[in-house]
Amino acid sequence: MPGENLSRDEAQERAELLSVDGYEVVLDLRSAVGDSAEAVRTFRSETTIRFRRTGTGDSTFVDLIAPSVNAVTLNGRTLDPAVVFDGSRIAIDGLADENVLVVDAQCAYSRTGEGMHRFVDPEDGEVYLYTQYEPSDARRVYANFEQPDLKAPYRFAVTAPEGWTVWSNGAGERDADGVWRFAETAPISTYITCVVAGPYHYVTDSYTRGELEIPLGAMCRKSLAKHFDADDVFLITKQGFDFFHDNFDFPYPFGKYDQAFVPEYNLGAMENPGMVTFREEYIYRGRVTQAQYESRANVILHEMAHMWFGDLVTMVWWDDLWLKESFADFMGSFVNAEATRFTNSWVTFANNRKAWAYRADQLPSTHPITADIRDLEDAKLNFDGITYAKGASVLKQLVAYAGREAFLEGARRYFKRHAYGNTRLADLLAILEETSGRDMKAWAKSWLQTSGVNTLTPAVTCDAEGRITELAVVQEGGEPRPHRAAVGLYRLSDGVLARYARAEVDITGARTVVSELAGQERPDLVLVNDDDLTYCKIRFDEVSLATVRAHLGSIADPLARALCWSALWNLTRDGLMPARDFVAVALAFTGSETDIGVLQMVHAWTRSAVTHYSAHAWREEGGRLLADGGLRELRLALPGSEHQLTWARFFAATSSSEADFQLLEGLLDGTAQIDGLDVDQELRWALLTPLVVHGLADEERIDEELARDDTATGKRHQVRLLASRPSPAVKAQAWAQVVESDTLSNALVEATITGFVQASQRELIAPYGEKYFAAIEQLWADRSIQIGMDVVRGLFPGLQDDETTLAAADGWLSAHASAAPALRRLVLEGRDDLARALRAQECDGRAAV
Repeated sequence: MPGENLSRDEAQERAELLSVDGYEVVLDLRSAVGDSAEAVRTFRSETTIRFRRTGTGDSTFVDLIAPSVNAVTLNGRTLDPAVVFDGSRIAIDGLADENVLVVDAQCAYSRTGEGMHRFVDPEDGEVYLYTQYEPSDARRVYANFEQPDLKAPYRFAVTAPEGWTVWSNGAGERDADGVWRFAETAPISTYITCVVAGPYHYVTDSYTRGELEIPLGAMCRKSLAKHFDADDVFLITKQGFDFFHDNFDFPYPFGKYDQAFVPEYNLGAMENPGMVTFREEYIYRGRVTQAQYESRANVILHEMAHMWFGDLVTMVWWDDLWLKESFADFMGSFVNAEATRFTNSWVTFANNRKAWAYRADQLPSTHPITADIRDLEDAKLNFDGITYAKGASVLKQLVAYAGREAFLEGARRYFKRHAYGNTRLADLLAILEETSGRDMKAWAKSWLQTSGVNTLTPAVTCDAEGRITELAVVQEGGEPRPHRAAVGLYRLSDGVLARYARAEVDITGARTVVSELAGQERPDLVLVNDDDLTYCKIRFDEVSLATVRAHLGSIADPLARALCWSALWNLTRDGLMPARDFVAVALAFTGSETDIGVLQMVHAWTRSAVTHYSAHAWREEGGRLLADGGLRELRLALPGSEHQLTWARFFAATSSSEADFQLLEGLLDGTAQIDGLDVDQELRWALLTPLVVHGLADEERIDEELARDDTATGKRHQVRLLASRPSPAVKAQAWAQVVESDTLSNALVEATITGFVQASQRELIAPYGEKYFAAIEQLWADRSIQIGMDVVRGLFPGLQDDETTLAAADGWLSAHASAAPALRRLVLEGRDDLARALRAQECDGRAAV
């Protein structure tokens, strides 16, 4: 990554100097197919940039990361590439008031998912290309001013191999010369331009609303076409367009709307206007639960929201990344709940998305939602749980605080006032003050410009007759914030724990009395933040905690139940509830949990509880309890139900005994059956995994499974399982492939790391803790930031959960005070997770005494 960074100060200086009138980008992608004699396979990229000098100064630079530059001309004057190009920037001087820069370069195809990614389908040998740029990888494909506030219109022209189709942001067609030419875009930022090319399977539809007609397209690799449920993708797309047109009063501004599901994608999706890209894992090869379909719908709607929040109106710099990501994350759940079949999406939000936010907000790297982004490395790491999930949670609080209509009217005015422009926080706040009549500056100071999560705990006093004399909410955890929240009272009757009273109040300061609930009968459960209106961790009073531990499954409302699950998990992570107690509650009540997304989340939490938060001496027993509970619920689940499938996966993931493994073998070879359970190919890989991890299936067995599933997905499973075998030689090879070599693609790096790190193989991978700290600084310098992040996060020795590893992390941080801030942040986060695990283990150990 040397020389590839860009600072906020450099970007601001450049924005003050110039404005961009337009780009013409000509790409020749014919080199994507066939053999290549090049050490690095490249394509030709010719870019013409027309820009004006609007400030003082006669020199600047253009961003380009490329193996070589053939020619550079500025206003007809030839510049020597050997002099002006340093590998990531082209220096230009002698600027006129109006300028034309032409750059002819050889750019590299990517195997890391950054820039122009090239993928060869192992199933049929076909080659597929797509681009991914955010925050700053358009410069890997064409020369540009790589910052979000230098918007411009684009014209793309692409020459591709015979038989291919090419897509970009604008509508395109192939001319008589075989060149794909695309309509000029509206003014957009570099990071959301896009090219997708290859023999993709392509399905079309259209969305019509009055005189507005939007051509719709959806695509995937040909070998995935048999699994592609494009009809459901189009259904969600149309429902989203209905909602946004009903509520935003600004017609979709980018013409067509294509959605490409592409291989080896680093993200969930990317909001390129007119050409949205998604990870192809959202095309399901086997049976999945409704939670997976809900997740896909959420992502589709999240990206669609970006057409307005982010594409039409864009932040000036990455400090205000939240202006697009928080809004899109909020809108994904908001629209899902109101416009699609996934009416319980706020339950998923409370249980899943907010768990991501709570974790991120308690790390040493936490930051305000409006962050201080000094440079592009900072920006890359801030696509995190704060910017997305906490930001979305705070927007949900804003809707409760300001009112739904004031919020939506603010959005409408925001789009009209700043269409095709760039904004900062103050621009949005000014409009929200207009529509709500509230002091948004004070609200923003509390919620957007501070970090950390508050904890809300009820304090209940009752009289001799069993009626509430005072109910107060105690706020702890950093500076108190104003919370618009609901407090619910629940009573157990006829086996059902149901709400009988509710008050919505403004919680301010360290202690707020909820006078509206005085005189109510004594509750069995007080649920602070009922209906999940605000962002906080909730605690229970002593009576409420006892009720939840004994009767969680009796809570009738799924959102209230999800909030209680989340509260118990936060108690466990905070070292206030023994991990074994959380496991006991989970095993008691997950069998009756009706919300499939909540069930899957609690399954993940129980595994983490045993792996990371339980005392070492109890781990084996805890693992056994999970496997036994998983098998019991698998046999009790309704045959053919999604709950049965979920329990099958959980049982496979927790299996550890000889009897468990015999059952898995039987399910794989057909000698054992569980009524209604369809063992499809994806489930087969899940059943095979524990057999490999525990040394009961070898490389030959893995290759046999690959022969059944000789696809790109099958290959990733194979690579993962090869790295998961319990052998010192296997671990050494996997380490070398990821750390000492850069030949693996991003997807295979991820698969190898996942296989390498196995909780049951702690002793086997223990020697790599020391190697990790010795290797990461050089690795960070040599690899792209995406691969660097994946390796540094994925291989942190968190399974070596003892004080020695904690001291090693501290030692590295102390000795590398001047290391790249982004690298130090990743190590700090790993160190904090480990310290939290040790505290939780201590809590769990005390429970055994």
